[in-house]
Amino acid sequence: MIEAIGLTKRYGAKTAVDGVSFTVAPGKVTGFLGPNGAGKSTTMRMVVGLDRPTGGTVTVNGRPYAQHRSPLREVGALLDAKAVHTGRSAYNHLLAMAATHGVATSRVTEVIEMTGLEPVARKRVGGFSLGMGQRLGIASALLGDPRTLILDEPVNGLDPEGVLWVRNLVRYLAGEGRTVFLSSHLMSEMALTADHIIVIGRGRIIADAPVSDIVGRASGTTVRVRSPHATRLVELLSGPGITVTSSEPSSLEITGTTAQAIGETAASAQLVLHELTPVVSSLEDAYMSLTQDSVEYHSTTTGLHPHHLGAHAATTTPEGLAR
Repeated sequence: MIEAIGLTKRYGAKTAVDGVSFTVAPGKVTGFLGPNGAGKSTTMRMVVGLDRPTGGTVTVNGRPYAQHRSPLREVGALLDAKAVHTGRSAYNHLLAMAATHGVATSRVTEVIEMTGLEPVARKRVGGFSLGMGQRLGIASALLGDPRTLILDEPVNGLDPEGVLWVRNLVRYLAGEGRTVFLSSHLMSEMALTADHIIVIGRGRIIADAPVSDIVGRASGTTVRVRSPHATRLVELLSGPGITVTSSEPSSLEITGTTAQAIGETAASAQLVLHELTPVVSSLEDAYMSLTQDSVEYHSTTTGLHPHHLGAHAATTTPEGLAR
């Protein structure tokens, strides 16, 4: 288990992590999400004692990381896959780690097999691809057979087979009752992998809930409608809190009301509907909604045709559908 209470980190005048409190429980995969600069890596570094908190506390399995007698057996961490002597082979790197932490040599062979490193185990790490470097980092994290795993971007550089392997691995380890805490920029992968999500923005916790709850909050607010009477339907639905957008004349996306209410309005006016579909949000939709005010740098869409921006590019009015 990982427990942070009022965890704070300042670098001069900049507050990277601002009084965050959270618990990462064993037996499930907890995803850690946030925009660049939100404080994810700083938080993970404080968990394993690489950065000293300015304030607050963080413990792993009941005590600060530095107080564990055999930290590799308690916590396995992948924070920087490049932090390896490039002149060593993967086997010798793991062997050196095992020797300094009292881990049996047989475990080195086990993690090499577990992570698919056998073909390159005797080769210099300096010649590794990004994906093989990630596999070595994961092997290093697993070496002590730890109760807690902290993985920062573990699928970075992996091919689809490698991404699937990481997903199955972390879910298997969580199923054994271990604590698994990982970050990723791949929202689709996090949706398939994580049971619970913690979202951080500008150094503060924005959300801390099961994946289903976070997605559920973002769902049910938009309804997709297709009708040859779209203009008339917009006139009937217009009102406070209701927004209608359109990507083509007969297609609408309506927020601020329900599919049931739209259907009843159309039926009362004898308007034909070809589609009436509540839009189910993805984890990516929910994440973008949660973090829209926490992103340090926003891209612009200057020069793009509204069609390229999706359904929310054009504002719809009763006077003329696409504006």
